[in-house]
Amino acid sequence: MEFTKVFFINICILTTLAYMAMLVHKYVLVEASGPLKYGLSVLAAIGAGWATMMFGLNIGQEIIFDLRFIPLIICTLAYSQPVTLLIIGAGIGVARLSFGISDAACAGFWNILILGLLCMLLNIVLKRVRWSYITKMMIVIVTVNLVYCINIGILGVIPAFQYFSVTFPVTFPISLLLSFFFAFMLYDFQVERRRVVDIQVAHSALQRQTDELLETRKDVEQKAKQLLLASQYKSEFLVNMSHELRTPLNSIISLSQMIRDEEKRKEEHENADYADIIYGSGQELLQLIDDILDLSRVEAGRMEIVSEDVIVSEIAHVLQFHFRHIAEQKGLDFIIYMAPDVPAVIRTDAMRLQQILRNLLSNAFKFTSEGRVLLDIRKAVCTNDDTAGEWIAFTVCDTGIGIKESMQAAIFEAFQQADGSISRKYGGTGLGLSISRAMTELLGGNLTVDSRESEGSAFTLYLPIRGDH
Repeated sequence: MEFTKVFFINICILTTLAYMAMLVHKYVLVEASGPLKYGLSVLAAIGAGWATMMFGLNIGQEIIFDLRFIPLIICTLAYSQPVTLLIIGAGIGVARLSFGISDAACAGFWNILILGLLCMLLNIVLKRVRWSYITKMMIVIVTVNLVYCINIGILGVIPAFQYFSVTFPVTFPISLLLSFFFAFMLYDFQVERRRVVDIQVAHSALQRQTDELLETRKDVEQKAKQLLLASQYKSEFLVNMSHELRTPLNSIISLSQMIRDEEKRKEEHENADYADIIYGSGQELLQLIDDILDLSRVEAGRMEIVSEDVIVSEIAHVLQFHFRHIAEQKGLDFIIYMAPDVPAVIRTDAMRLQQILRNLLSNAFKFTSEGRVLLDIRKAVCTNDDTAGEWIAFTVCDTGIGIKESMQAAIFEAFQQADGSISRKYGGTGLGLSISRAMTELLGGNLTVDSRESEGSAFTLYLPIRGDH
C-alpha cells in the first residue's frame, strides 16, 4: 500500500512538472534559441528525477523507492540525440548521491547510469525501425522497468531473494502501470501540442504566402503601370507621327490629282495613268494613316465623342452616294432599307457613326464579288436590364466570302484578319473592325457579327436612340 501511495505521488509530481514545463516553453521561452531550450529541457528531466526521489519511499538503510526512471523513458521517445539520454541518466544518478553517500546511494547511481546507457541504445535502435509510436513506447517502458528491477536485485543492498520474492511482485506491476499511464498522458499532450504546432506552421506558411502574393501583386501593378505608360507614349507618338505624315501625303495626293487632270486635258494618257497610280496609292496610304491615328486616339483616350441630333435619313443618303459607284464598278446590288418605325432623329456622334458604317460597308464590298450588299436600319428590341431603353440597329449584310466561326472573335482585334492570305488577296491591315468596335463602345453601343463561311456576313451596330456620352 505504501508503494502504491508513493508511486502515485511521484506521478502527480511528474505530471505537475511536465505541465509547468510546457507552460514555460509556450509562454516564457517562446523567443529563446533552440540550444537554450534543449539544455533547459535536459535540466528539467534531471530535476524531475530528483523530485521523485525527494518524495520517494524511504524504507531504511537509506533505501529509496521511486519512479526516477520515468523521465528517462519519456526522453528516450522524445529526444533525437542519443548521448543526451546518457547525460540525463548520469545527472539523475548524481542527484541520487545528493541525499547522502551510502551503499544504497551508490547502487542507485549505477542503476540509473546503466538505464541511461540502455535508453541511449534503445533510442539508436528504435530510430532505425518504422514501428508506431505506441509500439516503441511499450518496448521502452517494459525494458526500462524490467532492467531497473533487475539492477536493484543485483546491485542493491536488499538481498536478491528477498527483493524478488517480496518487493518485486508489488513494485514492478505498479511502476509498469504508472509508467504506461504517464507515457500515454504525455503522448496525448504531445499530440495536441503537435496539432497546435502544425496549425501555427500552416498559419505562418499561409501568412508568408500572403505576403509573397502581396509583393507579387505590387510588382505586377508596378509593371502594369509601366506598360500602360509605355502604351500611352506609343499611342501619343503614333498620333503625332500620323499628323506629321498626313501633311506631305496630302500634298502628294493633291499634286498627283493636278498632274492627272492636266495630262488628261492634254490627252497624255500614259502620264495620266502614272498620276492615277500615285493618286490611288496616296489615298490608300492616307486611309492607313487615318486608321492608325484613330486607333492611337482610342488607346490614348484622346478620341472625343460629340453627341448631337442626327437625322437618320441623311446618314443613309450620304452612304448611298458614297458607295453607289463602288457597287456599279463591281456589279453588285447596293440596297439601303429603313424600316417605317425608325425614328427620324437619334442622338449620337454623326461623324463616328458614319465612320463605323463606312468601315463595315467597305469590308462588305471588298469581300463580295457577286450578289448584293444591304444596309438594314430598324429599331432594336433589347431585353437586357443593363441596356434598357430604345435602340436602333444598323445591319450590313453581304453575300461575300464569310468568316469561319472560330475566327469571328479575332477579327475585332487590331491587325487581325480571318485568314492571313486575305491581306495578300484583298489588301488591308485589319484595323477597320478593331476601330469600329472601339468607337461603338465609346458611343455606348455594341457591334456583333453573324457569318457563315462562303455564305456571307452580317455585322450589326446597336446604338441607343438617345445616347448621351
